[in-house]
Amino acid sequence: MKIQERTGAGAGRSAAPAQPPVGDRLPTPPRERKPALAALAVLLILLGALGATTLVLRAGDRIEVIKVTQDIEPGESVNKDNITSVMVAADNGVNYVKWDQRSQLMKLKARTAIYKGTVVVGQMFAEGSTLPAGKAVVGVALKEGQYPADIKNGDTVAVYNVDTSGKGTGSGAASSAGGLIVDNAKVQKRADDSNATISTGNLSLTLLVDQTDAAAVARAASAGTVAVVHVSDSGN
Repeated sequence: MKIQERTGAGAGRSAAPAQPPVGDRLPTPPRERKPALAALAVLLILLGALGATTLVLRAGDRIEVIKVTQDIEPGESVNKDNITSVMVAADNGVNYVKWDQRSQLMKLKARTAIYKGTVVVGQMFAEGSTLPAGKAVVGVALKEGQYPADIKNGDTVAVYNVDTSGKGTGSGAASSAGGLIVDNAKVQKRADDSNATISTGNLSLTLLVDQTDAAAVARAASAGTVAVVHVSDSGN
């Protein structure tokens, strides 16, 4: 009787499903390696490093060029007193005039007005006369009292005929006694007629005027009856 009970009990236990041993797991598939992505990542890193190196090298590649220190009017040239040297980043797309080319630049004329602080490029200058269309250059000699003391290159001036004889210097309103000849002439060059020991107070100006006004200005200058007044150039 006891034997049968044990047998029955054993049969009952054997009928239960077998449990897998603790610690055993189902096998997992091996991870798929992607060498192409790894190579791409390395390539991107290398390209980034190369780009940064190139920027650093370019930033350090600087050249000495010419900068204007005074306004230069059309037709004028640079000289040792109105230029200086500055360092800029080299750029093949910009036609900089290098500092060691300044002697060649001094032989050329400005095409247009060049303002103080401008870094010079080759297109700003040319050989020969570069007067703007419809313009003329006239020289006038002035005595003390016929010009303001603060006149300088680049200023805009009005030119008057100050003949007090009543005869004038020609026909027309522009050349009549006491008449306005030009209201917006440009001073291209100022030259004081003085030296270290004697100051005469005389002044010579080179003026840029319209061609239609050049003759009247020249006549007044020849007669010694010309005077200039410094005016605002805001209307030009």
